[in-house]
Amino acid sequence: MRKPIIIFTFTQKEVYMWKFYSLPFFVAMLLFIGTIEKANSQVWEVFDQHLNLEKKISHGNIHLLGNSLRINAWENDLSFLGPDYEAFATLDSARLYQYLEPWIIIHNGDKFGAFHEYGEQVLPTIYDEVATYYNLLLSKKGNAYYVYDRGKKNTQSIGEFSKARFAKNGQVIAQKADGSYLLPLSESPDHPYISLTDPCQDVIIAEEATGYGLINRHGDYILDPIIDEIKHLDDNYFFARNEAEYLLINALSTDADIRYNSFHKISIENDVMVEYIHGKLRRIMKNDGILLDIVGMDSVRKVDDYYNVHFRDQKTGLLNPQGKWEVRPTPSAKKIFPGNEGLFGALIGEDFGYINSRGDTIIEPVFDQVKGFSEGLAEVRKGQLWGYVNRNNQMIIPFSFENSGPFSHGVAIVAQEGRINLINQRGELLLENSCERISKTSDGYYLLENEGLLGMAKPDGQLISPPVYEEIRREGPDQILIRKRDVYGMMNENGDFELPLFYSQILFDKDNDRILAKSQSSVSKASEETTAEHSQNKKKKKNKGA
Repeated sequence: MRKPIIIFTFTQKEVYMWKFYSLPFFVAMLLFIGTIEKANSQVWEVFDQHLNLEKKISHGNIHLLGNSLRINAWENDLSFLGPDYEAFATLDSARLYQYLEPWIIIHNGDKFGAFHEYGEQVLPTIYDEVATYYNLLLSKKGNAYYVYDRGKKNTQSIGEFSKARFAKNGQVIAQKADGSYLLPLSESPDHPYISLTDPCQDVIIAEEATGYGLINRHGDYILDPIIDEIKHLDDNYFFARNEAEYLLINALSTDADIRYNSFHKISIENDVMVEYIHGKLRRIMKNDGILLDIVGMDSVRKVDDYYNVHFRDQKTGLLNPQGKWEVRPTPSAKKIFPGNEGLFGALIGEDFGYINSRGDTIIEPVFDQVKGFSEGLAEVRKGQLWGYVNRNNQMIIPFSFENSGPFSHGVAIVAQEGRINLINQRGELLLENSCERISKTSDGYYLLENEGLLGMAKPDGQLISPPVYEEIRREGPDQILIRKRDVYGMMNENGDFELPLFYSQILFDKDNDRILAKSQSSVSKASEETTAEHSQNKKKKKNKGA
């Protein structure tokens, strides 16, 4: 019997568009696809959330693609599965290329087609390329381009171009062989443009001989092309200049809302937008108007999302993104950092210390570098080493580390002698063996890395597993997926096996509250070795705590 072949090919942009899986899933999937060998005795075992075996499925490669979409790839066919994992529709001679909700892109040889996730075929497998935008598909055959509209349920030809793509607002930006640009889905599909760019979700910057303008998702101008200069700021905000008039614009779906206009000079300096009045710096600007209007400013520097405002009388203040003073202008500091817990790191003279919101020195400037407070402690450096100081200027953890991180749940990541470990607020190392790298996951757990292998620790620093796996990923409360070489298993947060290292694939069908595990014909050598190694590590953990 032939082996099923599934090919996934991703561009950087396409990977980010996938909604239901993170990058580690794709890495795991690619590794799985590249190494799996199908045996006749392989079956899918379906467990409930308590790991009670409910049923077995005899063959195929099941994929959970989001929105309760389940697909089984077998031989050269794709089947859509219901919640009971039984097929309700089958696509013959189709291979899965990618899933970009709600579209399933398939291919046969070097040709592509598309299905809706409900199982409806919308494009036959005859195209060289297929791209998606919500309910639209853009397909290419030779130099000819076509758009399928799910609302209208039809495919229309939009012309022949050297290239075409979806803009971020859903229009199609096409380029002709002569270098000019068109909007073939607009009311003026043959109108040429010098350039078309889409820096944000709702509008396109259009350049014509008369100047720059803004075009909305319907293809209509909301700002006529008469602007001399235009720059995207953030979200739907733009900075523009028309001769001597300066404009701050919020580009809406129906019109361009001019939120601020001035005949005084507005410029962007050191990543800060400022306005000059009669040649003197007077205002700090935000996207839609004035953030701070004050006389006497000399310069402004951005620190993260905050502003160091320097005055001609040698004072410096820290302004927050809402235009409020975090630290009132003070002569005591040359540079002020965003702070936590009411204290702000500051350059005072030639060294660093901490000040409060009034500019009073709370911790004397005796450090070479400082960071913000977290859970009552701040990272400070002298020479090449970091330690931790409290609000009373007491060194709670001495200068011991080449690098340090903030505390969270009483735990911080530190580097010592070229290795990485976790410490508590007494400065005690929490891991018996340091790692090459430790990173914090989005759910507050710690991913441990050593010699290409992975382990995990809880948010309080308690070890779940040392770095012995090629893959480890927390799927939910007390559900941790692990892989060693070509076999998968599942452990709980005590580090005990819930499913042994035996399976060629494990899927978590969260919408259906089920766990699917594809069994192998026999336990591999990697599984036996890892199970023994895991048992040894568990004994070490118990002995250490005894």
